[in-house]
Amino acid sequence: MRDLEHVSEIDRVLKGYETGRDGLVSESWRRCVQTYGMDPARPEPAHIVTEQQLREHQEQSERLIATARSGLRTLFKQVAGHNYVLLLADAKGVCVDFFGDPRFEDDLRQAGLYLGSDWSEDLAGTCGVGSCIVTGEAVTIHQSDHFGLSHTPLSCTAAPIYDTCGKLAAVLDISLLRSPSPKSSQNLAMNLVKASTRRVEMANLMATTRKEWVLRFSTSPEFLEVDPEAAIALDDSGRITGMTHGALACLAPTGSTDLIGSRIDMYLDLDVDDLPSLMRGRPAEDRVLRRRDGGGLYGHAIAPQAARMARSPVSGSLPTPLRGICGQDATLSQVVSKVARLAPTQVPILLSGETGTGKEYLARAIHVLGPADRSFHTLCCSALKPEKVGALSDAAAGTLFLRGIEDLDKAGQAALLALLEHRSDLRVVATTRQDPAGSTSIRALRPELYFRLAGSLIRIPPLRHRQDFDWLVDRLLRRSPRDLRLSPSARAELSGRHWPGNIRELATLLDVATALAETDVIDLTDLPQASLSRRVETDPKQDLEALLDACGWNMSQVARRLGVNRSTVLRRMRSLGLEPHPKPRA
Repeated sequence: MRDLEHVSEIDRVLKGYETGRDGLVSESWRRCVQTYGMDPARPEPAHIVTEQQLREHQEQSERLIATARSGLRTLFKQVAGHNYVLLLADAKGVCVDFFGDPRFEDDLRQAGLYLGSDWSEDLAGTCGVGSCIVTGEAVTIHQSDHFGLSHTPLSCTAAPIYDTCGKLAAVLDISLLRSPSPKSSQNLAMNLVKASTRRVEMANLMATTRKEWVLRFSTSPEFLEVDPEAAIALDDSGRITGMTHGALACLAPTGSTDLIGSRIDMYLDLDVDDLPSLMRGRPAEDRVLRRRDGGGLYGHAIAPQAARMARSPVSGSLPTPLRGICGQDATLSQVVSKVARLAPTQVPILLSGETGTGKEYLARAIHVLGPADRSFHTLCCSALKPEKVGALSDAAAGTLFLRGIEDLDKAGQAALLALLEHRSDLRVVATTRQDPAGSTSIRALRPELYFRLAGSLIRIPPLRHRQDFDWLVDRLLRRSPRDLRLSPSARAELSGRHWPGNIRELATLLDVATALAETDVIDLTDLPQASLSRRVETDPKQDLEALLDACGWNMSQVARRLGVNRSTVLRRMRSLGLEPHPKPRA
């Protein structure tokens, strides 16, 4: 009897009568008869593709399936107790992934709620997946909304998944073999499936745009970082290169616009140089974005995850102990190349650099590159006792490493001079935390001692001036037995710190973050707070000029490193008398 009533209602809709059905259902019924030539009185079994065809569909959707699977597994745990099943169908309507209760597998297969089912509207009639593909919107097709008599017991709620270019890529469907009568009983299913597709799109955007800025949006600051409504990817010029579907409603609510390829400042009072100010570290409620139409949003920017730095061009020709000291940093590459030439000689070397820059590491590399089977003797120059120096008068030939010569007192200087007078087989490698040219402590050294120590002066740049920061972070992370990586926001946070403790401080911080990270991704919450150590006193002009050199005079990159706007960098340059576009340096 019900089958006859269903066929009769479809006939009335085709004749133009209103029956109380949703408009999208009535439109689909008309397509089924008038476009696809279907007969509502003839029950149609589920359409199942062959195993070979299923494999082909799954291979074409492999990346999307992998991206979506974790979220779908979580969703299924939420709804499994209510006998729902989940289907992930590709853009052609074929189910390529499935979550369901194995106890009902036979019933699910028969109903088509299983892998390989083809739910395209021209085959299955009005249904969740098919109608979603046609309309591009989330739909609930409940019981007798279905066109085919075989499907009227089902209740199917489906939402589209769009790719980063705004094209339909897949459909997520949550279905019941049997459900309560009111269609409103599926409102919760609709909310869940919409939220899940939004998160799948977000995960897909983050996975495919690692080298670009990502700007997330929310109408509420509370959910900005944990569950944003939409996101876009931006290149260095501020053009939109990727998006989630919700970005259209956020940026262009008054009408559909093709966002891809357009500039962000067409929609927001914002340019790419403002993005660092929208990163974590500021309260979410302060990160307000103004739309050109006067509306407002909250924004969360995630910096590009830089590609792993290639090895320095000179590193391939370096001896093994010096490889891995630097990546693509021009200044440090020159330092290492110079050390490689000096290491086999007996020339005394003075290494200058801030604390934690790797002076002792470099000293030991110099020793290893010297003559074989020689000893490495270390003296800390702070409160150095003459008797400790005298103990080396009979020591084996080798390298004498002097740590912190600026701390030598008069007695220590005299003892060292006496030692070096009769031990020409001790090659000196000394370090200082101060700049020898401006340090009163080093100028106070006895000249005859200083010139025995500083045959060649090697200056090691501080971490904040290095161009290979990302390379160094990745190298330090590889020390961990776990396969860890930094989230883009965590990497951007680290690159903007001052690092008074340099590499030593960075290495310690990564050790702490590794211990705290609960997953294989180190995020902002895993990072210890920035060091409270007093900054090294430097000349502001020299410090900024060195940072500009490290960033290739790229203002946006300098701004990201300092955690300020590009305009702030330009103001500092003008106040210090630095030209924005210096002539190329030889």
